[in-house]
Amino acid sequence: MTQPRNIRTSFLAIEQSEGAGARVRRSIGTPKLRNFSPFLMLDHFTVFPGAGFPDHPHRGQETITYLLQGAVDHEDFAGNAGTIEAGDLQFMTAGRGIMHAEMPRQNPDGSPNVGMQLWVDLPQKLKSCEPRYRDLRAKEIPTIAVDDDKVKVKIISGRSHGKDSVQELAYTPVWIFDIDITPGGKITQELPIGWNAFAYTLDGETVFGAGGNRTVAKQYHNVVFELKGDCVVAEVDGDAEKNGRFILVAGLPLDQKVVQYGPFVLSSQEEVYQAMLDYQSHSNGFERAAGWQSEIGKSMVH
Repeated sequence: MTQPRNIRTSFLAIEQSEGAGARVRRSIGTPKLRNFSPFLMLDHFTVFPGAGFPDHPHRGQETITYLLQGAVDHEDFAGNAGTIEAGDLQFMTAGRGIMHAEMPRQNPDGSPNVGMQLWVDLPQKLKSCEPRYRDLRAKEIPTIAVDDDKVKVKIISGRSHGKDSVQELAYTPVWIFDIDITPGGKITQELPIGWNAFAYTLDGETVFGAGGNRTVAKQYHNVVFELKGDCVVAEVDGDAEKNGRFILVAGLPLDQKVVQYGPFVLSSQEEVYQAMLDYQSHSNGFERAAGWQSEIGKSMVH
């Protein structure tokens, strides 16, 4: 018998500035939600022409970027370069160090590039691993329909109703689903026991929870679930005016300290100091940063 998870909290993600002219709604990594292992940060970004995320370093985490609209080019100091488009994802493992740029395309109609970026902590033993990328194309993502086709689930990572995602995407175990519910639809999504989980609402109003613990979440809210339980229940009222769409994410908590300074995520203050020194001296993983400048980031240099 399944045990639905209760809702711990729900709050609106407030829009703020980030990068060079970008706007983000940050919900994880704010005073509202910190120390939610393995998750470090969640940004819902909107980037208009002329803005972006030019050359910057990372160490000690993985980033997962899910593009909802437009296209984003990426390039790093190891010579890796590519583009993700609407519906695609990029899984990047920073490991011991990487320097890269993420620059949204300039759309002909002037429309913004919109997506989600999630930062996930790396287990201590993997923080010094070599950096890597894994692009997941929209066409590779399994999609299923449940509740008489009233619910569509994109299985980005994990398992839903007996269907598995593409494997080997990230080092830290994470399940990610893009769920769209038409009015009157309902889903019970199983989640691994003991994993932290949240839902971020992209559109409409969705009712989360069961019985006496139900929460109505409007657009741009982060709904955080209690640890106890093995599934999440979500539905959209039959008289709702539009579909409810949200990203559901669960991850294995890591039993380790988190010390973060900007793009460096380590386990002690000393390791953070060392990361800053390594980056400035182009050593211990940042050797290729010396004199490197991305081609795609040059549009931001004045």
